[in-house]
Amino acid sequence: MTTLDFDYFYSWVHTNLNIRLDAYKEKQLNRRIQTVMRQAGANDLKEYSTLIHGDELIRKQFLDYITINVTEFFRNKDLFEKFEELLRTDLSKKFDKITIWSAACSIGAEPYSLAMIIDRHSLPLKKKIIATDIDDTILEKAKTGIFKESELKNVSVIDRSDYFAIENNRYVLNNNIKQMVDFRKHDLVLDDFEKNLHVIVCRNVTIYFKNEIKEEIYRKMSDSLVKGGLLFTGATETIYQPEQFGLKKVSSFIYEKTV
Repeated sequence: MTTLDFDYFYSWVHTNLNIRLDAYKEKQLNRRIQTVMRQAGANDLKEYSTLIHGDELIRKQFLDYITINVTEFFRNKDLFEKFEELLRTDLSKKFDKITIWSAACSIGAEPYSLAMIIDRHSLPLKKKIIATDIDDTILEKAKTGIFKESELKNVSVIDRSDYFAIENNRYVLNNNIKQMVDFRKHDLVLDDFEKNLHVIVCRNVTIYFKNEIKEEIYRKMSDSLVKGGLLFTGATETIYQPEQFGLKKVSSFIYEKTV
């Protein structure tokens, strides 16, 4: 498959689906595109673009496959425990009420983890936790609040009892926690970011972007935070020279806005 084929497809996706594929690391993404193209029965990318345009199911399958949706509650539990401590002991003293954004939230395990922390410590939310993702299908799943047991491996026995009911071998989140989260569609590359945020949690997604896109995302996130706010990244997403973004490292993969 030629580079020109991918150039055509990237341009077509941007024009028709408003997604910038050129923001992602090329080799990984192109492998995924070829895999899902073959699954759809297309012989080349022009034929595949025609199928995506004319078949809603194929379009959803494409969007679901290129979007990374691996997640779980309290992912990297030791890091989440430190983050919880900072929310409880640091942020709650700095601010009367806090606004939280969970970016690239996938099926909702991350923002719901945050909601449980907020509920557990009675921390003062200014408004609902904002949870965003680029994938409409995954957002609809997130709103159901229904999870497999494997996605709850880091959830304590007490939290399972307090916040979930078991129905048909699935864990169903209680409505009080679900109602703390406002799910919205959002593209980290193309869309504007909210301002005056106290916490941004964006984990295990920027690793898929090219370096220049990743740096632009961190710059925009820093601009969105109030001074003293926190950015929590994934366990493989160290920000080197965080001061260039107006941030300082306060713990592993946790950064504070300094200016």
